[in-house]
Amino acid sequence: MLLGVALTLLVLLTAQHEDARVQDQVDALAADAAAKVRSELLRSQQSLLALAAHAGAPQRWDADAAELLRQNTELRRIERRGSGWQIDAAVDSPIAPPLFAVIGRGDSDIDATAACAAARRSAAPVFSRSYFVPLAGGGGLEVLDLCLPVRDGGRDAGYQLATLSLPALLAAALTPEQARRHEISFIEGDGARLARSGLQRGRGVYRADRLVDLPGTTLRLRLDSVAGPSGPVPNLATAAVLGLSVLLFALALLLAGDVARRARAESLRAEALAFRKAMEDSLITGLRARDLQGHITYVNPAFCAMVGFTPEALREAQVPPYWPPELAETYRLRQDMRLAPGNAAQTPSREGFETLFMRKNGERFAVMIYEAPLVDGQGRHTGWMSAVLDISAQRRIEDLSRQQQERLQATARLATIGEMASLLSHELNQPLAAIASYASGSLNLMDRPDDDTPALLRQAMQRMAEQAERAGRVIKSVHDFVRRREQLRETIGVELLLDAVLPLVRLQARKSGTQVQTDLPQPAPRVLCDRTMVEQVLLNLARNAIQAMEHSSDPAARVLRLRVRQSHERWVTFYVADAGPGIGRELGARLFTPFFTTRSEGMGLGLSLCRTVVEQHGGAMDFDSPVPGTRTGTEFRFTLPAAPLPQPTDSDAAAPQALST
Repeated sequence: MLLGVALTLLVLLTAQHEDARVQDQVDALAADAAAKVRSELLRSQQSLLALAAHAGAPQRWDADAAELLRQNTELRRIERRGSGWQIDAAVDSPIAPPLFAVIGRGDSDIDATAACAAARRSAAPVFSRSYFVPLAGGGGLEVLDLCLPVRDGGRDAGYQLATLSLPALLAAALTPEQARRHEISFIEGDGARLARSGLQRGRGVYRADRLVDLPGTTLRLRLDSVAGPSGPVPNLATAAVLGLSVLLFALALLLAGDVARRARAESLRAEALAFRKAMEDSLITGLRARDLQGHITYVNPAFCAMVGFTPEALREAQVPPYWPPELAETYRLRQDMRLAPGNAAQTPSREGFETLFMRKNGERFAVMIYEAPLVDGQGRHTGWMSAVLDISAQRRIEDLSRQQQERLQATARLATIGEMASLLSHELNQPLAAIASYASGSLNLMDRPDDDTPALLRQAMQRMAEQAERAGRVIKSVHDFVRRREQLRETIGVELLLDAVLPLVRLQARKSGTQVQTDLPQPAPRVLCDRTMVEQVLLNLARNAIQAMEHSSDPAARVLRLRVRQSHERWVTFYVADAGPGIGRELGARLFTPFFTTRSEGMGLGLSLCRTVVEQHGGAMDFDSPVPGTRTGTEFRFTLPAAPLPQPTDSDAAAPQALST
């Protein structure tokens, strides 16, 4: 009961203190805001006094008045009036709509006239009462006027009248952070709101009013906090006391069952030790513990089965018997570095390293080792625990997978050449038919010798040689493409890659009436790649583009575009675009799936292998359909790593040049 009474009093007193503290903050902020509003109005008054000095020069007065309105957002209009109260000049704010567009200035002169009359009597600036000005769109604005009498050589020269926006004055009185937590407003004597500012409405709980005394009028400023009344737990201290009291009661309950839990814990500890021992013995991952000197203190059965040595032999050996003799010295130096006392906190437990172990029969095998420091119950570092994984089977599978990938790529290349056999026969028929014709003509000339026979025979032989050379070039292009098998990356210019595949591309393009265009920058960039594989990617993409246009586009519009750009200092982008029908969304989602094809004679491996080759180089492959900037066609693009180039000089710089064939 005493604790309940004490806590109740604490909550009540803390709530009262919190209310008083928040109210004091609101009072102080209201006083500061009133001072800022008064300071801003007096600053505007000083600016108008300085502007009045140029009243005799109308052009300069207009320019200075416009600049003053631009710099002071609370000023909405400045007028220069003659002694007969006529408007000689008026400038509206350039950053806000005109103030008297709905109701003319002459209909809102009552308060300004009274203020200027008072200013004339006192020979000093006077502020008018605030009044409401309707604006376009159904809204309005609460403003007040500042009237400044102007004298010229001791005689009345008229008035200078400035109209100020009350909402703008309020917005400048608070910082953005204060405006999020408070509502500030000008109010009348009966509490009616004239103008307000703030992101939220005040709750009316914490509120402060201040008067802003000005020459000729007084403004009443109200600051209303958006915070509501404090709850039953007004602050962190009270919450902490309540929480500690609840914890104290809970602690008494917990102590009652502590002895029983300790007894059960001792029993469970023995069972846990037995379970851990059984779990370690059943693991296929080798576990090895070493002290700070590198001597083995524990191994599980999986580690012993991995290396072929007994636990006793491993613990008694000065040099681990599973170290290959040729690497023993290297391993010893590495162990000394890893077991150094300062490396305990620097070695990440999840970061492994690969090394080579030796079985008892002398067989070498690859392992992955993960190490973590061993810490005893007092937090002392006593050694190292290692998890050892035998990855020799994984390495064999990776080698087998790599070999199968190479065979699959070779099969795809042969399939590509097989599909081009008909094109080769068509291309070779022309030179072979020409050779046969020239050979028949030569035999006929030999049967009818005359004076022109040697010259005609020489000409026929020359034509036969040219046609034979043409056929040889076709066969050589295919031969070079098939025979390249080296999987070595080299630095090569992109123009050489295109030159290698263009003869084969043109074979198929010529048959379908497709025009081939190439676009290379000068000088052409260089890439680091496996030349053979990249040439296969270019050939596959070009052939797919030609086949896409064979039966679905106008022969005059069949254009294959091969473009290369240095898209980044580290990457070169290749573009292969056609003018075909494009690729639909459903087809595009499965485009790179192995064995997926839309052609009855296709294998469905071309695009899948192309993406694999590009990703093996660290690049990426994608496509757009339709081609950007058009409504049809498909554009495939892929990136390859750029070879570093020397910095070009001014004389070497050149713009990209488009080449067309």
